[in-house]
Parts: sequence; structure tokens; C-alpha cells
Amino acid sequence: MPTTTQISPAAPATTTTKGTYAFVSLGCPKNLVDSERMLGLLQLDGYKLVHEPSGADFVVVNTCGFIERARAESFSAIEEMIGLKREGQIRGVIVSGCLAEREKEALLETMPEIDHLVGVFGREEVTKVADRLIGGLDEQRSVFNPAPAVPLVDRGRLRITPRHFAFLKISEGCDRLCTFCAIPKMRGKHATKPIEEVVAEAKELAADGVRELVIVAQDTTYYGIDLYGEPRLTELLGELEKVEGIEWIRLMYLYPMYFGDDLIERIATSRKIIPYLDLPLQHINDTMLKRMQRRVDRASTEALLTKLRSRIKNLTVRTTFITGFPGETDEQFEELVEFVEQQQFERLGVFSYSFEPDTPAARLPDHLSEQVKEDRRSRLMGVQQDLAFAWNKQQIGRQVDVIIDSRVPGEEAWIGRSMADAPDVDAVIYVSGRKLKPGQLVRCEIVAVSDYDLVGVAVGKPR
Repeated sequence: MPTTTQISPAAPATTTTKGTYAFVSLGCPKNLVDSERMLGLLQLDGYKLVHEPSGADFVVVNTCGFIERARAESFSAIEEMIGLKREGQIRGVIVSGCLAEREKEALLETMPEIDHLVGVFGREEVTKVADRLIGGLDEQRSVFNPAPAVPLVDRGRLRITPRHFAFLKISEGCDRLCTFCAIPKMRGKHATKPIEEVVAEAKELAADGVRELVIVAQDTTYYGIDLYGEPRLTELLGELEKVEGIEWIRLMYLYPMYFGDDLIERIATSRKIIPYLDLPLQHINDTMLKRMQRRVDRASTEALLTKLRSRIKNLTVRTTFITGFPGETDEQFEELVEFVEQQQFERLGVFSYSFEPDTPAARLPDHLSEQVKEDRRSRLMGVQQDLAFAWNKQQIGRQVDVIIDSRVPGEEAWIGRSMADAPDVDAVIYVSGRKLKPGQLVRCEIVAVSDYDLVGVAVGKPR
């Protein structure tokens, strides 16, 4: 449930109230941007956001449909809201996002008590859908628009992240066609948002108090190829560096292709682009990479990692891997384990392969049992845990800049993040210090570890 209702200056709230609603946002940061845009549209149109669904006129559930576990979470949230509807606590349920886009009308057959469906590219019509629900009109229960050639504009968002950081979506969709992934089916082909539009959104966010921009896309390094005929991420970052008020620019979802020397140089020499790169690799064995259709191999991946670490000072690399992909042998998995031990990634996540019926990987031979997939995931996470704990111990005595996210309830202590920590997916730093508040940057000395997290003491003046 959203707990923050900070709306950007570009989207002032109307004084007329057409009805009340609650909002459930699930899934990745790209989906959260869509949620914030729908929240802004509803706010502008006169609908009032409430924190609890009970007693609201309707609830919007913005779903994730990426993998089986995410779909299960989405179905659970929908069922919970339908339960409130049956009890008479809410009038209606609107389901939006990736699960709606993936299932389309079949979702209404499975869950007929859903009042309306809004696909990924129908989000701009959410107020019309709300009007139909409030007005008792059910002649059109779904809105599924084709993917636009240029991504939808994300200005005028009602942000539900803390005021000092925001996600900035620079493109939509993906052209990669990895065999395990259903994102192109839900989000369409890659579509670049023009540089001037991205910069305009960044300026709006900065004016609303954002200090940290988290750049997101399905494939960040591919940015610009469809619109400009060549990668333009380096140029975009140069323009974002000029935006006043932005102090940290964090890069997520960087595919290992199109990582040219110009981009590395931009990151290495920037005052604002922090040395943190989210580089999802998925596997390292060449056969597995071919079966996944990743279009990279081990040699090129290792060469890129070596270059990044040699050129970018104090670099933090975050990556993700899939265990138990169809046909993965014991030897191929051991190669992955040895690679992780060699590279010593600062941040790493592991997913067991999720069977997706409408993807090419579903048709591959030699699918593995759930037990094998989970055992391999646990083994790789155990390896990474040892590496992460060792890295944490090395931080004791060092001083780092920390951005304060929130206060520890009832204590004179704070929860923050260093440059090495992306919001929601990485560790945190517990900070002791007086007169601190969310959104401040403060120099801290690391004094202890707490499993994956760190403990620090403020030693500088907050700014």
C-alpha cells in the first residue's frame, strides 16, 4: 500500500472529490513508475487516495506478470480485494499492469468479479475506467492499447517513493527476446523516450526534491538505437548531469552489450553518476548463454568486467543469475559457482528458473525438477553470502557518504544507503547521529556489520 502521497508541482490536486480509492503497486521499479503516473492522473481528476482499502469506492491493483512467483503475489492481492468487495467494504476492483496485459480477457474468465482491466499501455485511461466503475457502467470492462512508437510520458506523477529519490524510466519494452522472458509479450518492442523528454522529467523530479535519480529500463544500454540509430545513453547521461538539484545518478538494468568506451569514460569521470552498475548476467557458461539467447559469451563478459573495474574507481557491481535453466548440467552449474567466487560481486541476486508457458524456453528439452533448481539457488546464494559478509567486514573503519531514507521508529537512529546500495534491492546502513532527517546526505564512519547490513556513525555535517 502507498504510504506517501507527495505529488509533483506539475500535477496540483483538484479540490473536487469524485470518489475515494486505494492503490496496490506490485513488481519492478518500471511498474512503480506506471503506478505513480496513474496515481497522478486519478488525483488530477478528482479522486482521493486513501491508505486503507476498507471503505474506499474502489481499489486499483497494478500487477506484475513476469514470473510465476510474481503472478502468484498478484493473484493473491486481487483475491484479497475481491474478498473486500464481497463483504461490501469496497465497490469495485480495477486490475492493471503486466498480469492484465499478459492474461487479457482470460483474466476476467478466471476472476469474473474483477470490474475492469487496464493493460500496460492503457494506463492513461485509468480515470475513464474509474468513472465507468463509479457510474455503474460495465459495457466496456477492459482497455488494451497497442504499444506506442514512443513511450508514454511519465510527468505529473503522484510519487510513493520517499521525496529524495525517484525512478526515471528512459525507455519501454525490449528487443532482446531472451528465451526465458515474457517481457516483450507484455511491454512490446524497445521504444526510446526522447532525450529532451527524459531531461524534462528529471527537472520536474528535481524541483520536487529528488536528489537521487535511479535510471531504469528493460535494457538501459540499448537506449537510443531505435530512435536515433545508435546508442545514446552516454549523451543522455551528459544532459542529466546538468540538471540542478540531482546529486546521485544510479544506473540499473545495464545489458552487457553496447557498453562502449565512451559510456565507461562518462561514468568514470562524472561527478554525479555514482560508481554502481546493475549488470544482469543470468549465467556464464557459453552453452547456457546460447540456450538463453543472451548474445554474449563468457570471454566478452569477463573482458567487460575487467575493463569496468580497471576504469571506474570504487565500483560496485550488482548482478543476477538464473539456476536450473533447462538443460543445465552439474558441470555448467559448478562453472557458474566458480565464476561467482572469482568475481566476488558486491551485490548479487539469484532466481531459480521459472517455467513460463508462452516463452521459447518452455519448449526446450531437459527441464529440471523444482528441487534441483531450488537446491542450486540455495547453494549459489550461500556462496554469495560468504562473499558479501567478507566485503562488509572490509568496510569497517571506512568513511562513506550516506543518504538518509527514514528514521528507525522510536530511536535516535536512521536507515540510509551508500552509493553501493540501490533502494529496495540492496542492503542498508543503520546510522546513529543527531539532527538528521530523510533526504540528507551525511558522511559516516562504518563501525560494525549486521549480516548483510552495515552500522555507521555520522561524522560529518548533514547537507
